[in-house]
Amino acid sequence: MEAKDVAVRQPVVGDGTRGGDRPELPDIEMQAVYVLEKNSPDGEEAIEWMLLTNLPVMSYEEACEKVLWYSLRWRIEMYFKVLKSGFRVESCRLGHADRLARYLTVMSIVAWRLFMITLIARTDPATPCSTLLTDQEWKVLFLHANTNKPIPRKPPAIGTVVIWIAKLGGYLARKSDGPPGTISLWRGWKRLVDLSEGLKLADQL
Repeated sequence: MEAKDVAVRQPVVGDGTRGGDRPELPDIEMQAVYVLEKNSPDGEEAIEWMLLTNLPVMSYEEACEKVLWYSLRWRIEMYFKVLKSGFRVESCRLGHADRLARYLTVMSIVAWRLFMITLIARTDPATPCSTLLTDQEWKVLFLHANTNKPIPRKPPAIGTVVIWIAKLGGYLARKSDGPPGTISLWRGWKRLVDLSEGLKLADQL
């Protein structure tokens, strides 16, 4: 990896009108970080990035830091995909800004939890689900997914539990299917909330 200082000139942008003088935006001083993968897998092209940033990059360590930030871009995009496609927050029609802010705050917390569960299920599927779900949540899931089987003392792995959640949302879990997507997980999560609430009501009865 190499980090080099460069000055990048912005293109001339029009003012939206036809003809006449078009204003020119000032130059922006930026840093370029060139990244090239070494020892790429056989048959695969090496990853090659040219990252531009207006943040200071004066050392190898700072260059690595910026590359790490950029590598998290896809996770950030997936988080917002949960909010937009799964929770459909853009369809919210609350009439006041303060109400909308409270709604987005709650949905952001739920989206973060669902995203974290999905991420850990893919990166470390053997993690006990009790680290991410309450006892009531995973036990309800177990009973729903395993008819006539006693609840185990040891919580199942999060990789297995995520599949159970996705099945509640319509995921078929066939051998040819990829990992469950955002929509099926969100639908399954809503059903899990309903099942957990039903169990609470049943206890009261």
